Amino acid sequence: MPVEEFVAGWISGALGLVLGHPFDTVKVRLQTQTTYRGIVDCMVKIYRHESERRAQPPSYMHIFLAGCTGGFLQAYCLAPFDLIKVRLQNQTEPVAQPGSTPPQYQGPVHCAASIFREEGYRGLFRGAWALMLRDTPTMGIYFITYEGLCHQYTPEGQNPSSATVLVAGGFAGIASWVAATPLDVIKSRMQMDGLRRRVYQGVLDCMVSSVRQEGLGVFFRGVTINSARAFPVNAVTFLSYEYLLRWWG
Repeated sequence: MPVEEFVAGWISGALGLVLGHPFDTVKVRLQTQTTYRGIVDCMVKIYRHESERRAQPPSYMHIFLAGCTGGFLQAYCLAPFDLIKVRLQNQTEPVAQPGSTPPQYQGPVHCAASIFREEGYRGLFRGAWALMLRDTPTMGIYFITYEGLCHQYTPEGQNPSSATVLVAGGFAGIASWVAATPLDVIKSRMQMDGLRRRVYQGVLDCMVSSVRQEGLGVFFRGVTINSARAFPVNAVTFLSYEYLLRWWG
C-alpha cells in the first residue's frame, strides 16, 4: 500500500478526533452542568479555571459518565471516517506500476464514493454499532484512569507534575485499549464485511463466528500493538493538553 494512502487513511480517522474533541468537551459540560451561560462562556471558563479544579477531588462517576457520553457520540459521528481508514489500511496491493492491477481505492475520497455507490448510505456506517459499543465504556475508563492516577500522585492543592501526567496519560491509554480491543477486533471485521460479500449478520453473529473459528484468543488480537502505541501517544497527548490549559489560563 503506498505511503500516501497510509497517511491519508490515518489522517481521515485522526482529523475528526483532533478537531472534534474540544467541541465534545464543551458539549458534555453544557449537557451535565448548569454553571455556564452558553458555549463561549463554557470555553472561557474551562481554559481559565480547569487547572484550579484539579486541586479538588474529582467526581469519578461524573468523569466516567461524561467520557461514556462523549465516546458514544464521537463514535457515531466518526464511523464513516473510521471505516474509510480501515478499508485503506487493508489494501495490500503494491504501488501501481505500468501493467499492474491498481488498488481498489485511490484515496479516501474515492474510497468513500465507492462505498456509497456499491453499498449505499448504510454502507458508510458499517461497523458503527461495534464502534459505539467499543468507545462508549472505554472513553469513560480512559478519563477516569487518568484523573484517578493524577489525583493519587499529586499533592493537595498542586498541579500534577510532568512525570505524573506522562505516566497517568500512558496508563490511561493502555487501560482503555485493553478494554477496547475485543470490540475493536469485531469492529474491524464488520467494517471489512460486505467488501465482496456479506459474511456476518450483525455484531453478535460476528462475535460467535469469530470465536467458533479462532477461539477466545481472537478477541485480544492486536492488544500488544494497541498497548505499545497507546502509552507514548496518550502520554504526549495529556502532557500537551495540561500545558496548553496552563498557558491559556
